[in-house]
Amino acid sequence: MATICPILGYRDAETAIAWLGEAFGFIEHAVMRHDGGIAHAEMRYGDDIVMLGEREEHKETYGIYVVVDDPDAHHTRAVAAGATITRELTDMDYGSREYSCLDPEGHEWHFGTWRPVKD
Repeated sequence: MATICPILGYRDAETAIAWLGEAFGFIEHAVMRHDGGIAHAEMRYGDDIVMLGEREEHKETYGIYVVVDDPDAHHTRAVAAGATITRELTDMDYGSREYSCLDPEGHEWHFGTWRPVKD
C-alpha cells in the first residue's frame, strides 16, 4: 500500500488523466469532480498512487503526501524543526487527520492518516 504519494497540478486535469493512462499505463482509481473540474484524482500504477487535480494558479510547485501513524506527534516535530505550517492539524471530512507545511525550498508537504482505498 502506498505511503508516499506525489501530488501534481494540471491546467487540464481531465486530459492529464486520459494521457497518463494512455502514455504510462496508469489506471484511474478515484476521481472527484467539482464545479466542472477535477477537485482530486488518484491514478494507480501497481500498488502506488499519484494524486492530481486542477492546477492552482498561485502555485509554482506541487507537493507530496506522506502517510503517518501519529500526525499530532509528527506536527510537533515539524514545528520544533522550524517547518512553515500552511494548514494546521485538521480532521478532514474524508476521515484523515492531517496538516501541511513548506520545506526550506518552498515545496509543500502534507502529512496525515489518509490511505488510498483498496479495490
